[in-house]
Amino acid sequence: MEDCQFPTTINIPLVQIKSQNNVADFFYIRGIVHYEFVPTGQTVNRVYYLEVLETLREKVRRKRPKLFANNSWILYHDNAPAHMALSVREFLATKQITVLEHPAYSLDQASSDFFLFPKIKEILKGRYFNDIDDIRSNTTAALKAIPQNQFQNCFEGWTRRWHWCIASQGEYFEGDHSSIQQ
Repeated sequence: MEDCQFPTTINIPLVQIKSQNNVADFFYIRGIVHYEFVPTGQTVNRVYYLEVLETLREKVRRKRPKLFANNSWILYHDNAPAHMALSVREFLATKQITVLEHPAYSLDQASSDFFLFPKIKEILKGRYFNDIDDIRSNTTAALKAIPQNQFQNCFEGWTRRWHWCIASQGEYFEGDHSSIQQ
C-alpha cells in the first residue's frame, strides 16, 4: 500500500490525535477512577498494561477502599491483545481481580468507544492545540467536565446491551432491539 501524500496547501491542525490510542481510562457509574496518557511512542503492550493495572489497583484502593477491601470491584476491558496476554491474566488472577469477559465481536459493549471517547471528542470538537501538553490538559478538563448522570446513563445503556447480547445468545443484531426478549 502506498503512503498517502497530502497537498501542501491544506491547513492541518498543529497536532492531531486519536484519543483512544493515547489515553488509558477506567471509570465506573459515578465517574473516572483513573486515567493516564500513553507516552508518545509507547505501544500498549502487556508490559505497559500491567503497569497501568498496578496503578489502577492502587487508585481503587484509595478511592473506593470498601470495594478494594472486600474485593468486590470488577474489571471490564475488551479483547485487545494486551488485555488478553497470559501475564495480564495471571496478574489479575493472582490479585483476585474479577474480570467480566468481553463478548467477541461486540464493539457496542466497549464503553470507552461508545461513550467516553465520543464525549471527549464532542467537548474538544473544532479546537486546535499547540502541542501534546495542550491536548492533555484539555482532554483532562473534558474528562472532568462529564457529569455523573452521564456515567450513570452509560452504565444503564451498557446493561441494556448486555441483556440484548444474552437474549440473542451472542448472535449478531443491530438497530431496534424490540424483537429481542429481555
